[in-house]
Amino acid sequence: MTEKELLQLCGSVEEIIYRNPANGYTVITMLCDGVTATAVGMMSDINVGDELKLVGNWKTHSSYGEQFAFEYYEQFMPTTTESILKYLSSGTIKGIGRATAKRLVEAFGENTLEVIQNEPQRLTELRGISAEKAMAFSAEVRKAFGMREVMLYLEKFHISTQESVRIWKLLGAQAIQLIENDPYILCAENIDVSFQRADAIAAALDKPCDDTCRIRAGIIYVITYNSGNGHTCLPREKLTEVTAAFLKLTKDQIDEIIDSMLIDGSLIADKIDDRDFIFLPSLYTSESYAASRLSMMLQFPAERITGVELALELFEKQKNISYATLQRRAIIEAMSGGLLILTGGPGTGKTTTLNAIIELYKQCGIKVALAAPTGRAAQRMSEVTGCEAKTIHRLLEVEWDKNDKPVFKRNERNMLDCDALILDELSMVDASLFEGVLRALPLGCRLIMVGDSDQLPSVGAGNVLSDLIASERIPVVQLTEIFRQSMQSLIVTNAHKIVHGEMPEISRIDSDFFFMACSDREKLADTITNLCTTRLPASYGYSPFDDIQVLCPGRKGELGVTDINKRLQQALNPSKGKSFEVQMPIYTFRLGDKVMQTKNNYDLIWAKDDGTEGSGVFNGDIGIIEDINRPAKSVCIRFDDKQVIYDSDSMLQLELAYATTVHKSQGNEFNAVIMPMYYGAPQLYYRNLLYTAVTRAKRLLILVGNVSTLKRMVDNNRKTMRYSGLKAFLERS
Repeated sequence: MTEKELLQLCGSVEEIIYRNPANGYTVITMLCDGVTATAVGMMSDINVGDELKLVGNWKTHSSYGEQFAFEYYEQFMPTTTESILKYLSSGTIKGIGRATAKRLVEAFGENTLEVIQNEPQRLTELRGISAEKAMAFSAEVRKAFGMREVMLYLEKFHISTQESVRIWKLLGAQAIQLIENDPYILCAENIDVSFQRADAIAAALDKPCDDTCRIRAGIIYVITYNSGNGHTCLPREKLTEVTAAFLKLTKDQIDEIIDSMLIDGSLIADKIDDRDFIFLPSLYTSESYAASRLSMMLQFPAERITGVELALELFEKQKNISYATLQRRAIIEAMSGGLLILTGGPGTGKTTTLNAIIELYKQCGIKVALAAPTGRAAQRMSEVTGCEAKTIHRLLEVEWDKNDKPVFKRNERNMLDCDALILDELSMVDASLFEGVLRALPLGCRLIMVGDSDQLPSVGAGNVLSDLIASERIPVVQLTEIFRQSMQSLIVTNAHKIVHGEMPEISRIDSDFFFMACSDREKLADTITNLCTTRLPASYGYSPFDDIQVLCPGRKGELGVTDINKRLQQALNPSKGKSFEVQMPIYTFRLGDKVMQTKNNYDLIWAKDDGTEGSGVFNGDIGIIEDINRPAKSVCIRFDDKQVIYDSDSMLQLELAYATTVHKSQGNEFNAVIMPMYYGAPQLYYRNLLYTAVTRAKRLLILVGNVSTLKRMVDNNRKTMRYSGLKAFLERS
């Protein structure tokens, strides 16, 4: 939208209908030339009586009618005696009520606010206002209008209203001075302005490139960026080298600042395998706490249950089942020791073993809780065990602090109400979440961790499952035997071949694993489209929306997620006209589209069909667009039995989900998986990624492409290398 298309709305604030203090979203009524209008948008802590100029456009909300949606605004001091009286009478200024406001306006008229702010001694001319009270009034007025000054100052650096709200909340009246002294303060966690933008502000303020504040912020940026790639720490020499290149400074300059940051606690150093590693304090705490807590659980184990083997034999007779040697070992370890990692590939009996552990726990009067990292994984856990399983966030009762950051109600002071916790899909759990689980674990509580160590590691920082196994401190039972019924599945047997570096069987056409050779990129894309739209629905009755999922190694390129999503959308859900669409930066969302949430959003409100309400939609959740409101630029999405309304800002966290990356598919299973096997970025074509994709398929897997690409992935045993400290801390403790 161009500047010429935007409209202006000027007036005074009559009423504040709604305000979200976390992000500044506000709904107000304004009096504009004698007419009342409703306006919505992001703004600071404005008050009744404030004079505003809003810039935006009119829109029609499905429930609330016509509203002025502003993109930015200017705030002015009330200038008329009427607006000043209304402003002061609203109780905005601490200590000034309706009666005092009237006396002040009668005495100073249109200059009232100027006098209070700049000449507070004149207020003592009025009876009952002491010098102390006058100074207090002045301080409150300065505070109230300080936000306006900060916003005007930040506007020239293209800082948004929402960001200005966060800056004001964190830095207060000293914001301008603090930013001019150190522009990189804007990179603080609760403000989240990028380093590059802060660097541009610093350049505009003529800050030197070797400024200490810049180097400190650059070091934090590099180590934080790498935590986004899964690393909880970096070797010091690597951190120094990368930061020096990034900031275009010398290694000596970087090392000097790292030393000072280690002294003041901004960074933490630890020696691992005779090599210095640098941690952010939060991630160091996560890994060191996890190591110490697990060590304590080993030193003071849960109360031993006697007669385990006899109980297991009786259970086998009751269920008419005979457990394999490794399954028996896992069950006995879980019953006796109470701390166990149960791992193994598909078809090795993890679920059967887990169900025996749960049943025997219940027979012993042990209260069991089940949890998994994602909603889909928790739902699947409930289905295979017959017991309620929760997401880890729900189990720990996530809440939000004043900076809209997640915190857990369940912790050392409010522990979980269970005697045993079974944690599934541990490979997806990052270091911070694992710390949260352990902090909420009651003393003496048993912990059974289940996962597949050959799958991809967590999206967040940490290498929890692999580190726990590699430390050799935690009891591990790895199930290796593929059971007879599972051996009938080529998906299962090929998954095990892949993980052992062997080429899968791809010549059979009578099972559940198929390879379709295709070397032409355009034909390959057409084949995938045809499989989704025609062949699989006709042959198996599979729905392209509910049963079939295309998984890609990467996001970019002609056979990446974005390209295939657009192709499949056009084939499965072609345009029915602009009234059934909402245009977003990458995708055009249409009524009936299959979409995925791409990050955790704890603020989104959902409603179930039975009327139950709650909040939170999570990374990887897949749903269908059921309604589009173009005037309000909002959509209604169904996630299983929940409906969620997305506004235009929330929709930025959505993408089409006909195809998704293998990483995003973790924790999910699909009846049919299709995966392109074509040339791409080498770092995305490796064995663990292929194995993870194959194990997402429940009933049918189809690889389409080049045999050479498949062989390259099988041969490439490049595990996702991550720097982390958990293994070393466990070994040390």
